[in-house]
Amino acid sequence: MTGVAGGAPGPVEFVDLHTHSTASDGTLPPEQVIAAAVRVGLRALALTDHDTLDGLPAAQAAGAAAGVRVIAGVELSALMDGRELHLLGLHLEHIGPLEAHLAEFRATRRTRGELIVERLNTLGIPIQLSAVLAQSAGASLGRPHVARAMVEGGWAHDFKDAFDRFLGTGRPAFVPKHRLMMADAITMIHDAGGLAVWAHPAHEGSREKIAALIPLGLDGVEVRHPSHNAEDIMRLQALTEHFRLVPSGGSDWHGASEGPRTLGNMRVPRTMLDQQDTVVASRRAATMSS
Repeated sequence: MTGVAGGAPGPVEFVDLHTHSTASDGTLPPEQVIAAAVRVGLRALALTDHDTLDGLPAAQAAGAAAGVRVIAGVELSALMDGRELHLLGLHLEHIGPLEAHLAEFRATRRTRGELIVERLNTLGIPIQLSAVLAQSAGASLGRPHVARAMVEGGWAHDFKDAFDRFLGTGRPAFVPKHRLMMADAITMIHDAGGLAVWAHPAHEGSREKIAALIPLGLDGVEVRHPSHNAEDIMRLQALTEHFRLVPSGGSDWHGASEGPRTLGNMRVPRTMLDQQDTVVASRRAATMSS
């Protein structure tokens, strides 16, 4: 809880440090993400779209008007020991060079989308790339956009059906994405002045795997996430403290109005953001003095 010196504790303030907008595969534009944050009483929110920073200017403008702090973020997929992990970049500051790298990734996403459409066509599903691009509306292209086009065209019952039968890993229309190595992803985030946080590690977030990421520059672990059960949260919090990393947490919200991934549902305390702010301020002060 936040407290008042000499008095009773103040109300707990909550934040959400993992959200998505239509800039990638969310269903609401950045301004509406902020409006939703206001409705659920969040004091701060990190916009962490996949491979793009395009939603940040609108989100930050809306946040300034609404009194919601918006943390500049991104979500990257990176390869570590042959497995794909997700990495959040939070508190980004110098985004120009990072955006140049992300533009290259988005180009590979477009190529991947084209290949997925081709595979679906060979499977007898006459979906057109134009229908998929219409779903993305200029955002960073991903499998969810293909799934939505399939549902709209009547080739899948719902989002889950599209992934279960066609788009999921190992399914007939699956195409692996461009591989970014974990060390390179962390370096990109650090070069942008941000913190590198392992996103939703769940049961994979063992002591050994976290220890292996620390020499690469890992700054934190997403402790609170809808995919984590109570045991995961307790274990990851303990490991974060043991390795002196920063904790983080968020809903991984894509716009759902109900279900396990609704905005603010992880009740991430403001104190987690305070810990991150302390590390960021210390690191930036050291950089200025060097």
